[in-house]
Amino acid sequence: MSKMLFNTEIIERNNVVNIEDRAYQFGDGIYEVIGVYNGKPLMLDEHMQRLERSAREIRLTLPESTAKLKKRLEQLVSTNELHEGIIYMQVSRGVASREHYFPSADVSPVIVAYTREEERMTDVEDKGAKAVLVEDIRWLRCDIKTLNLLPNAMAKQEAVENDAIEAILHRGNIVTEASASNVFMVKNGELYTHPADNYILNGITRRKLLELASELGINVNEQTFTVDELLAADEVFVSATKLDIIPVLQVDDSIIGNGQPGNITRQLIHAFRNLYEQNTESRA
Repeated sequence: MSKMLFNTEIIERNNVVNIEDRAYQFGDGIYEVIGVYNGKPLMLDEHMQRLERSAREIRLTLPESTAKLKKRLEQLVSTNELHEGIIYMQVSRGVASREHYFPSADVSPVIVAYTREEERMTDVEDKGAKAVLVEDIRWLRCDIKTLNLLPNAMAKQEAVENDAIEAILHRGNIVTEASASNVFMVKNGELYTHPADNYILNGITRRKLLELASELGINVNEQTFTVDELLAADEVFVSATKLDIIPVLQVDDSIIGNGQPGNITRQLIHAFRNLYEQNTESRA
């Protein structure tokens, strides 16, 4: 059995959940998922920075510095001899008597992290996939990476039941993101994605793709767009940690563009693959 990080120790992965942990009872905590490529976590610093932001937004004080946490996560990858996969980590507000208000300051946050083998989805990246449209019923602070994911899980289930890779969410007619990824569209050679406000999570892969697009000379528009504009786009793709970049060739019954992965999507896939190969070489 693989080992896990529990607070400051790497231990055997047993059942360590306390029934009064606020993560379990309230979803009162934050999390990160970090991709591991060729045995090396990708963009770990960026994930730690976002963890710090999420903690500030829910008024949670991390029990130790992200610099120390980063070293522990790297040790966890090494201990579990993970070559390809993810690190999942979460920080809850801690174990306390079940009351809605925050517990006293002497309650310590609980850190849990583990690794999981997960292959790259290169075949789906190359061939593309289908998505479905689902109304976005989540709360209004989607920019915080909290443990409250039931609406996301319900949307993803609808995608699975329709043989789709993702559920693309919309509030009214405005496309926001997907159940577990960010959404991009291409029109007339320009890239569009919802601005990083409270309606979406500012994905780490999303941020990197905006940088890569700029380096490739692709004009980027961080602005809202409608469901109708999405369906009329030349290209659509979704991005997330370890999902990387998946071309969306069909949304519900509508074919996107010519029904094949588009040129800009392919450019970005190639650039992102180069990124994680360089990451591996630089840390070898």
